[in-house]
Amino acid sequence: MKTFNVPVIYRSPLITAIKNVRKQQDRMKKDFTPTALDFGPLKILLARHFGFCYGVENAIEIAFKTVEENPDKRIFLLSEMIHNPHVNNDLLSKGVQFIMDTSGKQLVPWEQLTAEDIVIIPAFGTTLEIEAQLASLGIVPLQYNTTCPFVERVWNKAEQIGKQSYTVIVHGKPGHEETRATFSHSRSNTPTVVVKDMEEARLLATFITGERPAAEFYDLFKGQYSTGFDVVKDLQRVGVVNQTTMLATETQAIADYIKHVIMDRYALTSENAGERFADTRDTLCYATNDNQSAVTGLLQEQADLAIVVGGYNSSNTSHLVELCEEKLPTYFISSEEKLISGSQVQHWDFHHKQELLSNPFLPEKEQVTIMLTSGASCPDAMVEAVIRKLLSFYNLEDKMEEIAKTFGA
Repeated sequence: MKTFNVPVIYRSPLITAIKNVRKQQDRMKKDFTPTALDFGPLKILLARHFGFCYGVENAIEIAFKTVEENPDKRIFLLSEMIHNPHVNNDLLSKGVQFIMDTSGKQLVPWEQLTAEDIVIIPAFGTTLEIEAQLASLGIVPLQYNTTCPFVERVWNKAEQIGKQSYTVIVHGKPGHEETRATFSHSRSNTPTVVVKDMEEARLLATFITGERPAAEFYDLFKGQYSTGFDVVKDLQRVGVVNQTTMLATETQAIADYIKHVIMDRYALTSENAGERFADTRDTLCYATNDNQSAVTGLLQEQADLAIVVGGYNSSNTSHLVELCEEKLPTYFISSEEKLISGSQVQHWDFHHKQELLSNPFLPEKEQVTIMLTSGASCPDAMVEAVIRKLLSFYNLEDKMEEIAKTFGA
């Protein structure tokens, strides 16, 4: 796989060495057991896969290179390039401006842009409508395009099945930049509707079966269906794609559920189900799959708590938190600064969108075991910083170098 020139401030010699050792031992990525870092009173179980993915590294390289090569031009990002506040703040500090916030609210009016300006498309991609808006201003929309290729793969799959007269069901968060982009691209080819979870998938199924009056669809799914959507006609042949960072098991469950509803509704068998249900296979990105599988492997071990590092508005990170929460106390932090002391931690409750202060934090016992992972937009340097901060609570900072040497760092 291609390697990228990522700024040194985001790298960690220790984490790089650990990942390289694990890669050499497991080139086929079949082993999802964690890496154990035993410091005596503190033991850290580091997930097999975590941190920057292909799409994020690609976006970072393009964005920083663009800034470096165009010192005399105004440079804009459509919105946050990735969902990591530290990376976005680094770009802001270099003079980059955001045109919109993550919800699509305009921060810089379109009329303030000129054909001389540079506009970078973020890793999530953008809508066809925004591409047209940029073109109308004389800006080449995709000249500085950091859209993740795995997001584009979803668009291609939606287009492919759309041309075969299937309606596209997108499993995603309706307000998320990537889902808005996928919805835009899909609806240009075929009727499209977004479902955010299994509950909405079950609700949609009541319109497939005819259990619920068709007229109710338009209120229940307001803002989540394409213009001219005919709830009776357009749900007779469907296929499911997803926002690439959703929980893999939920996407699969939704696809399986909708498929069986369709099969029952039209008396189909597994042999002829394709007549009305498109085989989209999995449209999650490899990193989302790997990171979620790594957490599943992590959770096979015994530990006192889990720490997940990443941006609070990061979808893929919140799903890692979700998985960990099922088994043990889990703290979602944006950086090592949230680890206030051995007894206090500030962490994000993504269910209620609020930051909490927990005290006590680390249990008092002979050896504390912590599971540690991070989202796909979290720099490895930040994971190392979290490890160092945890060690400081036990006066074990000097042990970091000893562990690093065992991995050749």
